[in-house]
Amino acid sequence: MDEQVLGVTKLVNAILGKPTAELLRGLHIQAENPQYPIPNHVAMELVVFVVAVVFFLWLRSRLSAERPGGAQQCMEALLTNPMNLGVRDLLASMAGRGSERYVPMLGSIGIFVLLCNVAGVVPIFSTPTASSSVPFGCAIVVFLYYHWCGIRRLGPLPYAQRFSGPKMPFPAPASWVVKALMLVIESFSHGARLLSLTVRLWVNMLVSEVLYATFLGLAMLLFLSVKHLSALGWALAPVPLLVPVAFIVLHIFVGFVQALVFTILPAIYVGGAVAEEH
Repeated sequence: MDEQVLGVTKLVNAILGKPTAELLRGLHIQAENPQYPIPNHVAMELVVFVVAVVFFLWLRSRLSAERPGGAQQCMEALLTNPMNLGVRDLLASMAGRGSERYVPMLGSIGIFVLLCNVAGVVPIFSTPTASSSVPFGCAIVVFLYYHWCGIRRLGPLPYAQRFSGPKMPFPAPASWVVKALMLVIESFSHGARLLSLTVRLWVNMLVSEVLYATFLGLAMLLFLSVKHLSALGWALAPVPLLVPVAFIVLHIFVGFVQALVFTILPAIYVGGAVAEEH
């Protein structure tokens, strides 16, 4: 069954659809829906990006060290908080010295994932991270970034030597066999990180989105059928509307947890990549 095209997707295609279609034709890529070459999840990513830019430009104009507002304090809590779960806290414990330089990148990824996760709560929007390509794209960015951090910190050759393991106290032939095995194991291990980041975020948000949409639809169906109910039915008619509220709260909770996980794991990967010794 074809995916329903959101109103916001139609708007984004009205603005960017023609150049996108030309670009896809130039790359010899066939759009799944030629009428709307920008799909829902990509349109929602653009919306989230624009909303984030506008919000942070607004927040920047209101920053104050003497009288911080509520929005500023919430954003500062994402950086550092008493539970030590802020981006700065995580990197300080994982990466140690010089960890401040990694805060902007990992903080931006974490906030982007969080906004994408909770975007589906707005009725006219959907959750872009419920589409596998969005978590996969974020995972690729993390994958490339932590390798780049390791190369920049240690140098290309010393970082590459990590994939063959530590120095082996074996004769030359045996040590080369062990190093080859370590290279294969490390390559699979780093590849599994891509899969882990992608599948964990995608599956959790997909299930949460489906549950939220399903029970919201059922509740609205029950509410619209009140004309066939008795007096008691009319009195109990608002009850089904409480069900979507519970799933909205659950969807937001899952979104925050998955964004936190998508911040903790990259912090661990960066810390491992830039560590002087294992």
